[in-house]
Amino acid sequence: MEHQLKKTLGSWHLWGIAVGLVISGEYFGWSYGWAQAGTLGFLVTSLFIAAMYAAFIFSYTELTTAIPHAGGPFAYAKRAFGPAGGFLAGIATLIEFVFAPPAIALAIGAYLNVQFPEINPKYAAVAAYVIFMALNIVGVQIAATFELFVTVIAIVELLVFMGVVAPGFSMANFTQNGWSGHGDFSIAAWGGIFAAIPFAIWFFLAIEGAAMAAEEAKDPKRTIPRAYIGGILTLLVLAVGVMIFAGGAGDWSKLANINDPLPQAMKMIVGETSGWLHMLVWIGLFGLIASFHGIILGYSRQIFALGRAGYLPKWLAAVHPRFKTPHRAILAGGVVGIAAIFSDSLIVIAGQPLTANIVTLSVFGAIVMYIVSMASLFKLRRSEPTLERTFRAPGYPVVPAFALFAACICLAALVFYNQLLALIFLCFLAVAFTYFYLTAHQRDSAPADTLLDGVVVEQT
Repeated sequence: MEHQLKKTLGSWHLWGIAVGLVISGEYFGWSYGWAQAGTLGFLVTSLFIAAMYAAFIFSYTELTTAIPHAGGPFAYAKRAFGPAGGFLAGIATLIEFVFAPPAIALAIGAYLNVQFPEINPKYAAVAAYVIFMALNIVGVQIAATFELFVTVIAIVELLVFMGVVAPGFSMANFTQNGWSGHGDFSIAAWGGIFAAIPFAIWFFLAIEGAAMAAEEAKDPKRTIPRAYIGGILTLLVLAVGVMIFAGGAGDWSKLANINDPLPQAMKMIVGETSGWLHMLVWIGLFGLIASFHGIILGYSRQIFALGRAGYLPKWLAAVHPRFKTPHRAILAGGVVGIAAIFSDSLIVIAGQPLTANIVTLSVFGAIVMYIVSMASLFKLRRSEPTLERTFRAPGYPVVPAFALFAACICLAALVFYNQLLALIFLCFLAVAFTYFYLTAHQRDSAPADTLLDGVVVEQT
């Protein structure tokens, strides 16, 4: 059928997507949190964010298995709060997933430029888009198998990093001036702890994207919980391990404002000429590729679902007749990403190039989506008590309430420390809702979708 996706993914594929979407965050980006909060302060921030994500994923899995829809958060909020709620969740998710890939693509290009100075980083970034969009179009099983392969390699490399650094590790290095660059904790340290929230979120950002492959999963009510629970546990271990081992390798302040903290931390232990260092630099590229490739899969399914339901132009919901993948949605998100790549030196936000702020914009989208998703969980528990829930959020209502509360704190901190970016994010939402209210006829003529329209499924 024209709007039907093919079911080919098993538990390992979905686990690879969930972890792969995120794993580049273990390689770069997070260390800027040290500049805000110090190592100990950022550890507090990271543990709080890790607890939020664990609570969120255990709760979010209930929604994913009960409503296995390519729209993910859009579908849950649409069913809980109607068209406007669904559109808010869908656009927030789209902002998260469309703004993250250009930053990762530019990181890939910058890395290749270091190895091959004759390569223009922007052209390399565009080449990455072309290659991985093509791979996603050819087939979701091929794409997911590749994602699993590069994710496993990236995980092995992080374990190698920890093993190589371990002999020279010193907890004294990690704790020295660990509270916002000062030796002892003070009330002022709380400011750094809250300011560092976006960089702690970067450790886990986009894991929820695996939900957007739900329509392509075999037996999603069993495979998705396995993938999500395994994924969040994998990322928790890697995030804490990488952060502590890097901070204990030497003077952590030298790693706080750079894009390659792991190679530089390893250099403190093994020196500049070690083969271990060269291996880390080369294989570290797999972490970037895994996230970049996986997020393309995520944004394309969100665009596809919004187009199919009439929230975006319907032609975006076309499925390739041979490969059964949403090829137009894949290409549309790529066009936006490539445009961002070539505008990064022209558009300045808060005194910094666009690429310096793009991660924060992505985090704004993510946090809004988390809040709407948790609100949807509570609403559906009340409005559809007989909906089949093969996985129920453990510790309900406390666990999802904590996830909701923590996400609200994160949003407040984001707005306080990034006021201009918050205004830009609101402008995006305003433009999107203007389109929403002007195109009601598209939704009226969209094909019926029982998962979106709230037809209750009785428990068996």
